[in-house]
Amino acid sequence: MTLKISDIGEKELIKYILSASPEIVPDDSAIVNFDNNNLISTCDMLIESKHFPENMSYYQMGFKSVTVNVSDLAAMGADALAFLLSIALPRELKLSDFKEIISGVTDACKYYNIPLVGGDTNEASEIIISGTALGLCDNPLMKDTYKKGDLICLTGDIGLAALGFHLNGDNIYTDKALNPKARLKEGIILKNKGITSATDITDGLASELYEIKKENFGFLIYEDKLGISDEYKKISENLNLNYLDLILHVGEDFELLFTMDKDTDLDISYKIIGEVNGTGKVELKLSDGKITEIQNKGYNHYIS
Repeated sequence: MTLKISDIGEKELIKYILSASPEIVPDDSAIVNFDNNNLISTCDMLIESKHFPENMSYYQMGFKSVTVNVSDLAAMGADALAFLLSIALPRELKLSDFKEIISGVTDACKYYNIPLVGGDTNEASEIIISGTALGLCDNPLMKDTYKKGDLICLTGDIGLAALGFHLNGDNIYTDKALNPKARLKEGIILKNKGITSATDITDGLASELYEIKKENFGFLIYEDKLGISDEYKKISENLNLNYLDLILHVGEDFELLFTMDKDTDLDISYKIIGEVNGTGKVELKLSDGKITEIQNKGYNHYIS
């Protein structure tokens, strides 16, 4: 049997690249020592049919292409330095639509105070936007430097975008899905406060927890601390969706998932959702008190 890339998925493809390139640090962004500092670099590619909801405007596509990259800088606690844009477009795309995309890109760069300094253009059968973000950080936050007893925290609510992908109209859910924002300022604050680890939530809480999990460590998350509203549960039920599946396995929130010592004092808005332990499992304590193991799944580019 000949294996296809869809048989192993995105995570395994990345593991293969890392095994072939020992110089790569497996974290949210690349870290290169630069002039007594650290150059933080990241790139992310967005494809129209896979990453942009049907009701997303061209302007929102451009803005999101910056956000997804800046979010990786935020996860490292880096100061934004520069952004590069590569974009491939269908030849029949209207010039006005192209200008909307670029307007979204430039407005996002202004929002994050990161200058657009270059890039490339090409032709494709659908819109493909690839961004590269550069930053500087003296002491980057890492994914797996937590310790047992640390608290597991979030910079905000998750699951809003996941529900928003199934809705239309003007509401907090579709706004989160169509207008995501990276937590750049919060990442810098967290870095300066000495938190023990951080990453951003793009593929879902469960996927990110398994991504950062080390051998002999475990995570216990509490449903009651996730801040799931009765409205959220009701809308999910009306759409025949499992609200916990949306919360845990979809992502696209771009909130920061971080760990910290119990004595850490933070002056930003955040919520504590669990703790690091030594069970070796990723578990959820449900509202009824039952503890269940969280399934390791999230968004996968190679699974349709």
